[in-house]
Amino acid sequence: MGFFTSVADVTDRLAAVGYLASKAVATTVFLADRLEKPLLVEGPAGVGKTELSKAVAAAAGARLVRLQCYEGVDESRALYEWNHAKQLLRITAGRDENWEETKADVFSEEFLLPRPLLTAIQGDEPTVLLVDETDKADVEIEGLLLEVLGDFQITVPELGTIVATRSPFVVLTSNATRELSEALRRRCLFLHIDFPDAELEERIVRLKVPGLDEALATSVVRVVTALRSMELRKAPSVAETIDWARTLLALGAETLDEQIVGDSLGVLLKHQADVTHATKRLRLDTVLR
Repeated sequence: MGFFTSVADVTDRLAAVGYLASKAVATTVFLADRLEKPLLVEGPAGVGKTELSKAVAAAAGARLVRLQCYEGVDESRALYEWNHAKQLLRITAGRDENWEETKADVFSEEFLLPRPLLTAIQGDEPTVLLVDETDKADVEIEGLLLEVLGDFQITVPELGTIVATRSPFVVLTSNATRELSEALRRRCLFLHIDFPDAELEERIVRLKVPGLDEALATSVVRVVTALRSMELRKAPSVAETIDWARTLLALGAETLDEQIVGDSLGVLLKHQADVTHATKRLRLDTVLR
C-alpha cells in the first residue's frame, strides 16, 4: 500500500507539512509512489529537492534515511561495515574457544553496522530513502545503487541475502554537476525542479516567513526574479529568497529601497562579482513599478 491515494492527496498533505508542490511535482511523486519506482530529482541547488523527500516522509509519517553522497563515498559508507573494534574484543575474550565458534559469533548481526542503504531496507516501518547529491559520488556508486534499487536486497557474504519486507520510497537528487548513467536514469522516474514562478514563490515566502507583509513579499520575489534574469555565477535559490525575507523581517524593513537592498544583497548572492554586477544592473524603480 502506497503513501498517497491521488495527486490531490499529495498536494494537500505536502502543503500540510509546509511544502507547496506544483502540479508536476505532485503528479510525479504520486506516480513514483504508486508504481514503486525511485524518483530522480534534478535542478539547481536550493530549489527544494532535498526538502521534497523530507516533506514526503513527514506527510507519510515515515522515517527518513539519508545517504549523503560525496567524492570517495564507498560501499562501507553506503551499505554496511563490520564493527572491527567490537569483533576484536570478542575474539580476545573468547581466545579459549575454537575459531569456528568465534567466527560464527563475530560475523553475526550483533557486529554489523548498517549504513543508509541497508538501514532503509531493514524493518517493517514506512521508509523514505534519500540519496542526496548523487552526482557528487563516484560512478562506481551508481552500480551499487542499481543493484540495491533493482530488487531491494543486499547480500552480506557472511550472513546471506537481506531482502526488504517493505520497499522504501526512494528519492535521488542531483545538481547535474555530472551526467548520471543512462542505466540509473532508466530505473527512475524523472523530475526536474526549476525556480518556481513568481506566484508560487510568493506563496512559499509567505508560508515560510509568516510575519512578512504581503506587499513586501511581492517585492522580494520581484527583485529575486530580476536577479535571476542576469548573467550571474550563481542565481539566488528559493532557500536564499526565504533567507532574504527573514533578513528583511529581522531588520524591520517595511519596503525595499536602494539602501536596504544594497546592505543585504550578500544574503542572496554569494560571489563578489555577482554582487558588483547586480549593484550596477538592478533598477528598483523599474523592478517594483
